Amino acid sequence: MTNEQRAEQILTTYGFDFDKIPKDEIIDLLHKEIEHYQPGSSEYIRLLCGYLYCIGNVSDIRLLEEAKYNVNMDVGCMVDIEWIDSLKNGGVEGPYVRSRQEIIQSFVSYYEDFYCDDE
Repeated sequence: MTNEQRAEQILTTYGFDFDKIPKDEIIDLLHKEIEHYQPGSSEYIRLLCGYLYCIGNVSDIRLLEEAKYNVNMDVGCMVDIEWIDSLKNGGVEGPYVRSRQEIIQSFVSYYEDFYCDDE
């Protein structure tokens, strides 16, 4: 299964009803991916980090930072610093951070039409 197919599978499994997404499962998947990184899985890790941001809180900052700074540069570029900063400031809009609601809407917009064109 390609990394894009894995991302599409996660989207199909969890969707965007963030109240119903099991946070422990997302955390477990993210830990596994960080531990056993597969080359080219930046999009997959980005998706997991985005889900964690959308359902997470300040206690999840460390894991998001681990994904952003400790895997490789490609993953680091894909994990949005705005997610981390927003969790740090309680989701308040600031000069360099949109409101939590805007960030979540942007995440959903990015992924709502995501599909893998691999056969």
